[in-house]
Amino acid sequence: MKDLMKSFVYRGQAGKVVFGPGSLSQLGAEIEALGAHKALVLCTPEQRASAEKVADLLGVRAAGIFDRAVMHVPIETVHEIRALARQLGADCAVAIGGGSTTGLGKAIALDSGLPIVAIPTTYAGSEMTEIYGITENGLKKTGRDPRVLPRTVIYDPELTLTLPVSLSVTSGINAIAHAAEGLYCVDSNPVMDLMAREGIAALARSLPLIRQSSTNLAARSDALYGAWLCGLVLNNVGMALHHKLCHTLGGTFNLPHAETHTVVLPHALAYNAPNAPQAMVMIAEALNGAGLTGGVQRGVRSAAAAVFDLAQDNGAAVSLRALGMQEADLDKACDIAMQNQYQNPRPLERVALRQLLQNAFDGRRPD
Repeated sequence: MKDLMKSFVYRGQAGKVVFGPGSLSQLGAEIEALGAHKALVLCTPEQRASAEKVADLLGVRAAGIFDRAVMHVPIETVHEIRALARQLGADCAVAIGGGSTTGLGKAIALDSGLPIVAIPTTYAGSEMTEIYGITENGLKKTGRDPRVLPRTVIYDPELTLTLPVSLSVTSGINAIAHAAEGLYCVDSNPVMDLMAREGIAALARSLPLIRQSSTNLAARSDALYGAWLCGLVLNNVGMALHHKLCHTLGGTFNLPHAETHTVVLPHALAYNAPNAPQAMVMIAEALNGAGLTGGVQRGVRSAAAAVFDLAQDNGAAVSLRALGMQEADLDKACDIAMQNQYQNPRPLERVALRQLLQNAFDGRRPD
């Protein structure tokens, strides 16, 4: 007989999703539906051309372009963009790009309540959440506020065709991390479990296909679909050790966001596995059920090993050393991570956590 379903609370989130190839063409109608008249377009320096395309689509509704979004949302950039939005009289922000750009849009909304339209070109998932993060004095602080949740998200897979394969893989595994932690967090629920398993499976089957052909539109669509589901999970349930470590490593040591998530996730899963066996089974089933990883049939593996293989077989870095982390900083990272502990299936034990970081630094495959 099946065990009694646990009690849970489910809270639906407001927001509109426009999904499909060519959906960027609907941007003007979506801005109009918000009642906005002056949209400030946000991007990173590398995506200036995409931002200019967006501004052209908006025509007279484009208030200007800010192209200096950077990862981890430094407070100095936040002050600059908030001042510019006020100066231009912007009544809407359009963020095109990945988590860095969406995060900058959220920083504006946190201050002014300005509505955001997000146009993701990676698989970060930030566009689905009311979670924001701002880095000040070397520490990345995160929080939740419904004002920062984008009002509309336009998922156009055609915009991801030029996303480099290497970043596609790490961005996709970053998305998998959202869903994986959602399966063992303290406030998980059956609705999110379904989305998490489907999101993980979609990314696990699509990333190897993207590596084989970066212009495979069907695989790009599947990956974006998976990222959407994983982002929904991130917003609806709490996170645990993995995200705590990645915020520490990214905010304090300025390591690249998606790549850091990719390296740390297998080791965070291995750490939590003894205390979250059911979640690990679901993660492993979603990953192993995807079939081929990098063209090699792997058979049945643990959740931690399957994530590690997905990264390594598809060309991603699997060690903090490869990302530029200094071994001498591992103790400091451990000290920071031990502070203000997240709720986690396994209590944070200093010796074990330090070993986790060492394993991640060395790039050891979890057994």
